[in-house]
Amino acid sequence: MTTAIPPVAPVAALPLAHLKVLDVSQVMAGPFCCMLLGDMGADVIKVEPPRTGDQTRRSMGFKLKGTDSGGFLALNRNKRSIEIDLKSEAGREAFYELVKGADVLIENNRPGVAARLKIDYPTLKAINPRLVYASISGFGQTGPWSRRPGFDLIAQAMTGIMSVTGHPGMPPAKSSVPVGDLGAGLFAAYAVLSAVQGRERSGEGQYVDVSLFESALSLSIWEVAEYWGTEKVPTPIGSANRMSAPYQAFRAADRHFVLGAANQKLWIALCGVLGRPDLLADNRFATNSDRMRNREALVGEIEPTLATRPADDWIAALLDAGVPAAPILTYAEALVSEQAKARNMVMEMEHPVEGTIRQLGFPVKMQGTPQQLRHAPPLLGQHTDEIMREFGLDADAIEALREKGAFG
Repeated sequence: MTTAIPPVAPVAALPLAHLKVLDVSQVMAGPFCCMLLGDMGADVIKVEPPRTGDQTRRSMGFKLKGTDSGGFLALNRNKRSIEIDLKSEAGREAFYELVKGADVLIENNRPGVAARLKIDYPTLKAINPRLVYASISGFGQTGPWSRRPGFDLIAQAMTGIMSVTGHPGMPPAKSSVPVGDLGAGLFAAYAVLSAVQGRERSGEGQYVDVSLFESALSLSIWEVAEYWGTEKVPTPIGSANRMSAPYQAFRAADRHFVLGAANQKLWIALCGVLGRPDLLADNRFATNSDRMRNREALVGEIEPTLATRPADDWIAALLDAGVPAAPILTYAEALVSEQAKARNMVMEMEHPVEGTIRQLGFPVKMQGTPQQLRHAPPLLGQHTDEIMREFGLDADAIEALREKGAFG
């Protein structure tokens, strides 16, 4: 069940309502970054190739009523769409008009493509020195890997993430959640807003270089800390934690659930719930370091006890004792949970073709300037004329550019 959207502040009250953002990106990292900015009020203009648009419209997952995929609908709310052929002189002429009035540009072409299209930072800086220009790529704009194609899978493989994901002795596994793509989108938003803030003092924009490789590697905090601290290469540990034990999934009488006794106080409480005072007297488990070193033996001691009762019984008892514990939910269960409902994490909005569509709610809540679902994921080129008028072109100028092939 979805929840009603609470009353929201006027659009002008949103914190980024003063920013105009050109989203010249496709698929996930760039569009996710721009959606986050749009959710905070930025006027995000999605610049798309004529006829085909963002490749995610056609290639990412299932279709509903129209031609746009579920993946596109999930990543492109709070944006408007304009079709511009950046490979044509007329298209670039139209695009440069947008650049004159823009605050931020996000692109995720492979390094070198923007320069060939004449939409690279040096070119656009000459048009608008205040522009904050962010490039998102697989490996960044420099270094021996910079020209390699970059996908989330590649980033997970080449940062070490895949080497520690899954269970010991099993084939390599990647995180199902695309941490490289989404991490790059998050880091890009953080860097862009930092650059915008810096512009308030300097008066000038700057270039921001974001990569999936560095973003994914930067999220590998525990693994890198373990490697540097022990000089041992981290390996897969399933659902366990690298810094504390017990902190993982366990099998109860009916199914798995998770618990986390991440400090000595919680360890003592856990042993009390289990009715296992003998574990407190076992030198193998005396401290967290001991429990980490003897994790397999620890699991071997705990699971037979947990197997005597259903998971829900254990979860209730552990929570009553202050020990973190939880069921392992499917997405079908998580999305309808009482917590997701209370936090408005499933929202509805109207789409011109799809009708009512669902969207994941805003991951952070702004009390004074609450975010809004202002624009449905746009149809391809839906706002072309509207946007060009806003940037100062009259109907004749727009038609002239269209006749020259600017808009496909």
